[in-house]
Amino acid sequence: MANENPCPSVENAELAASLKGKTGASSKLTTSQNEASQSKSHPLGPLTADEILQSAALIRSCWPDGNECHFKVLTLLEPPKAQLLPYLTAERAGQAPRDIDRRAFVVYSLRGTHNVHEAVVNLTTGQVERNAKLGPFMHPNADSEELLAVEKAVLDHPDVRAELDKLQLPPGTVVVSDPWIYGSDGVNEGKFFDDRRLMHCFLYMRDPNNPSEPDSCHYSFPLPVLPVVDPVTLELIRIDILPTGLDEKVQPLAPWKPVPPNEYIPEAQKEMRTDMKPLRVAQPEGASFTVEDYSELGRLIRWQKWELKVGFNQREGMVLYDVHYDDKPLFYRLSLSDMCIPYGDPRHPFHRKAAFDLGDAGAGVMANNLQLGCDCLGSIYYIGGVLADTHGRPVDMPNVICVHEQDAGILWKHTNYRTNRAVVVRNRELVLQTIITVSNYEYILAWIFNTAGDITYEARATGILSTQPVDLDLTTTPHPFGTVVHPGVLGGYHQHFFSLRVDPMVAGPGNAIVYDEAVALPRDPTLNPHGVGYTTRRTEIETSGGYDLDPGTNRTFKIINPSVRNSVNGAAVGYKLMVPPMQPILADADSFHNKRAEFADHSIYVTRYAEGELYAGGRYTNQSRGGTGVRSWANRKDSLAAGDPVVWVQFGLNHIPRVEDFPVMPVETLRVMLRPVNFFDRNPAIDVPSSRQEVNCSVALDGSGTGLEDGVRGVSLGGDGDGREPTMAAGASRDSPCACP
Repeated sequence: MANENPCPSVENAELAASLKGKTGASSKLTTSQNEASQSKSHPLGPLTADEILQSAALIRSCWPDGNECHFKVLTLLEPPKAQLLPYLTAERAGQAPRDIDRRAFVVYSLRGTHNVHEAVVNLTTGQVERNAKLGPFMHPNADSEELLAVEKAVLDHPDVRAELDKLQLPPGTVVVSDPWIYGSDGVNEGKFFDDRRLMHCFLYMRDPNNPSEPDSCHYSFPLPVLPVVDPVTLELIRIDILPTGLDEKVQPLAPWKPVPPNEYIPEAQKEMRTDMKPLRVAQPEGASFTVEDYSELGRLIRWQKWELKVGFNQREGMVLYDVHYDDKPLFYRLSLSDMCIPYGDPRHPFHRKAAFDLGDAGAGVMANNLQLGCDCLGSIYYIGGVLADTHGRPVDMPNVICVHEQDAGILWKHTNYRTNRAVVVRNRELVLQTIITVSNYEYILAWIFNTAGDITYEARATGILSTQPVDLDLTTTPHPFGTVVHPGVLGGYHQHFFSLRVDPMVAGPGNAIVYDEAVALPRDPTLNPHGVGYTTRRTEIETSGGYDLDPGTNRTFKIINPSVRNSVNGAAVGYKLMVPPMQPILADADSFHNKRAEFADHSIYVTRYAEGELYAGGRYTNQSRGGTGVRSWANRKDSLAAGDPVVWVQFGLNHIPRVEDFPVMPVETLRVMLRPVNFFDRNPAIDVPSSRQEVNCSVALDGSGTGLEDGVRGVSLGGDGDGREPTMAAGASRDSPCACP
């Protein structure tokens, strides 16, 4: 098999036609696909099933017969911003935009080899425009096909079985394998290396007293055997034995000692609560948002004064484009760019344990099929997706995004104590939510919009700890690298880092990034004689770099448009970033954890826009060595004078596990808010109808209050939407706070 690419970039129609002919029947399918999709094509529309088939066929045509492609990524290649912005501007103006070619970005290998290629396919012209073999230490993501193959190969391997036999597990025991990305440590000695793509497999077993239960929490029974496997050839490289004490020493494998199960499934509980009455969300007149197709798979959502396009892809999952409020431009593109979960156990082999869930697998491919009445409550609109499998075939991904409204408490209120009249507006929110399952962990990820112009990104972490074995006699002994959460089970210390990519167009182009700080004035006999004064100072970020929060000065980062001024006070309009504080990565600067997680050391990175720079950890995170992500881009110290910055917002948590996190973890919630600052001429939610009992139909359980007629039940999330003065309920008065006129 040739190492060089036999299919050079396709530069002319004659060669493109020869490639189409080479695909045989697929070329006819491609023609019909192009004709069928022209009417609904859009530069930002996710790849359709037909486009996936067309892309795969064109890539296969680059290789001689007998070569089989293993597709790792087959996704939309978004057009350059310089082309797309005029398109979107014309589109909003109701004009006919100039056509932009549709392209696919493809990463694939030749089956049975480590030869990985990166390609660009022009779907409009039917050309393979680029097709190059990746260099060293650039490895593609994992996929479900190889994960299942690795699991089976490990559990069937006689050497692994021989090690497991030393544990003398109970008869009928079912062993479970969790393949993990190998990570990086730079060690290349004998069978210890990380230049070739590998996986290591953490082994567990189901409850030996109930081995037929497929949903048994096997994380309650970690085993000290760790096979290392080549996922391409399924070769067993070596078997590591895990340390189970307080230090790095490894003990010979000994017979397993029984411990009780710890299950999360409801049927395994002794009893379930019986005193929870139904709580239902009802919208008797339907939802307040509308959804339209902007392409075959892309959705345009309008809600209140918001308008945004929603896309979905293999790596980032949900992506938002062209976000406007009240017809004012705010954000060109919003996405969760990257995640990293580095573990803090320094002992071999745990020292390599660091997951990059988006780059190593993909938020799109791991997205749940969300269920009505379970994952999302109320009146729900579902958005589905289509991704490619390893053979280049389309796979439907139903219900990967749920869209709904929710009540989030009071948005604003004032009571005039002189008249006792209260004006109350409920905070209604539009939620776009997706949930991903990454082996043991779940992440509930949502973009949330409200009627006051705020955008919130919310991440909730739940699921099950990735556990490791610890000696039973150490159950009550404090462990230096984790928390014992169950007899024989250690939950290792680890950090979770998220990186949001914010590509702004606040009030149009020409944005700048600044941070404001509140600083105390020195005591002065004239200006500040009592020592209570403070003021603010502003610093403009003029070059790319990494920046930190400073609670001591209330440092607040803002995206402003210097050329657009507020009509009231003349300040530059803007949006501020409200970011929760996080502890930066604890691995030192020379560690591979730190080198790879380029976004985990600063809360804010600012870079100058560059095509292709979408992922904070770099395009290829699997066994990466660093140097290809946001820290590296920021270190170019590019001038931001051109006014096209990209802001990378980092947030996260240091997870010191609790016993309460097992066998399944209650959600831990993190929120980043984008909030207008001097963008509007007054409170933008001043026109939201007041909250009224006639509409909300709440029930006074103690018999007090006015309420409505007997038998009325249900919940509505706000006013009636017509903005008219409400009619008060029977028995209510303007002097009663219940009236809320």
